[in-house]
Amino acid sequence: MRLGLKYLIAGWLLCFFFVPLKAQEEGTKYISPFDFSLKLSANFGELRSGHLHGGLDIKTEGVVGKAIHCVADGYVSRATVSYGGFGQALYITHPNGFTSVYGHISRFAPAVEKVVEAYQYKHETFQVDLRFEPNQINYKAGDIIAFSGNEGFSFGPHLHMELHADDGRLIDPMPYFKNYIVDTTPPRATGIKIYPQCGEGVVNGSRQDVIVPLKDLGHTIQAWGKIAFGLCANDYMDGTANNYGVKYVTLMMDTTEIFKSAVEEFTGADNRGINAWTDYKEHVQHNRWVMRSHILPGNKLPLLKAKERGIVTINEDKDYNFMYILEDGYGNKTTYRFTVHGLPQEIEPYTPEAECYLSWNQSNIVQEPGMELMIPRGMLYDDIALKCKVLRDSSAVSFTYQLHDEPVPMNGRCKLMIGVRHLPVADTAKYYIARKENGRIESVGGTYADGWVSTNISELGTYTIAIDTIGPKVTPRNRGKWSAGAISFHVSDKGTGVKNYRVTIDGKFALFGYNAKNAILSNKRPDKIKRGMKHEMVVSVTDHCGNETVQTYTF
Repeated sequence: MRLGLKYLIAGWLLCFFFVPLKAQEEGTKYISPFDFSLKLSANFGELRSGHLHGGLDIKTEGVVGKAIHCVADGYVSRATVSYGGFGQALYITHPNGFTSVYGHISRFAPAVEKVVEAYQYKHETFQVDLRFEPNQINYKAGDIIAFSGNEGFSFGPHLHMELHADDGRLIDPMPYFKNYIVDTTPPRATGIKIYPQCGEGVVNGSRQDVIVPLKDLGHTIQAWGKIAFGLCANDYMDGTANNYGVKYVTLMMDTTEIFKSAVEEFTGADNRGINAWTDYKEHVQHNRWVMRSHILPGNKLPLLKAKERGIVTINEDKDYNFMYILEDGYGNKTTYRFTVHGLPQEIEPYTPEAECYLSWNQSNIVQEPGMELMIPRGMLYDDIALKCKVLRDSSAVSFTYQLHDEPVPMNGRCKLMIGVRHLPVADTAKYYIARKENGRIESVGGTYADGWVSTNISELGTYTIAIDTIGPKVTPRNRGKWSAGAISFHVSDKGTGVKNYRVTIDGKFALFGYNAKNAILSNKRPDKIKRGMKHEMVVSVTDHCGNETVQTYTF
């Protein structure tokens, strides 16, 4: 009896101390990062070009400089400073294994600021990615750790806040901050899109995709064969005019669940999958987000679940009743019902009109005279009947290659090589691969070797070789304020873009920050400019082809 009680107690202690991570997550308490009521400009998982939004964007009442409080006890594990992205970001690791991330901040609190600035001056660099030892800098919940800003690729003052699990997952912070945000407003749809499968289905007598606005959803849709669906929808919140991503979308056919998306967590590696979850062509050509309620065969995005990949078969002369259920993280729901009537009709077989057919589940090589594209297995989301066109110009550095007649994203970067037909510029570092789209030319990088320029691309499009021999343009701003240390420049490059820069004042490194969003290079330490004396400043800026612009100023 005593032995049994002993093991019972031991088992109870094991259950007590070895709580599953999920239970630890659910029991975690966080405080608000601000001392004012929270309103969001973006939520977790919101659809963005090429990625899912990884956190909450918290409004800062239209200004910068708001004190940011640590949401729980923890230690500083990382601090970053960059031209774009978060601009400046702070990472705090907590005892439960989670790390809270604070992005677009204007400045760190003094303890971190001192370490970051010392590194910048020692290594004479603006960009920083510093890792800290555990407990090197500790904060308690409520301590001021930074101040809000508009740095990096931020287009309005706000705090971007993320929660990372110790295995790298990005976790929706919303459940931990629900008490600080009011939301009684449900998601809303604007329409659906129906996708008859190539050679296997028709909708309203056509094999073309069909968009049905919300106002027409009550009309019966006629279809036959295999079809799939997509949804245009947003979430909304109380007290703001912003729209947000929908956390849960469920599609039912009669009483069967066909598809469900649940945006609760994901990893950075999942981001490219958004280009297959959404209708990429709709977004690129019409700036309209359509979330597919079906899964393309090469899409491995784990937040999507579907029966038969979400493709339904209409093969009886009857009504099929469908229902979309949209739900946010507060339990606010909206439902939309529509009917598809099975109408027997002939389905025209699909015969691809293309010389090159790419299979999603194998490696593919595309070759044209003077061009080779290697697409490893796992890079395509679906089969593609590739339509290539070679635009020949005997006077050009290379031919121009149209790789397909519509935009197609890939799941990663694939090697593209284009041959150089002649070398008008002796310095081969000046050659790069450019993408042509809607009259614009955009660099995708590249290096020259043995008569070829190669780079990695993540989307099918139109590509050629271009030359960049012109250095970046450096334009002084507000010279009347320079003596007070408020020194800034507009720095841009029309070719391959700004790669790096260096500023010295009186021969010594000066800490200048570059913001790629607005192309502004500015002095970060105006207090280091001695008043009442002349100074000599040298600004050098280099692009990705090695072209350098050097300018000297006195003030």
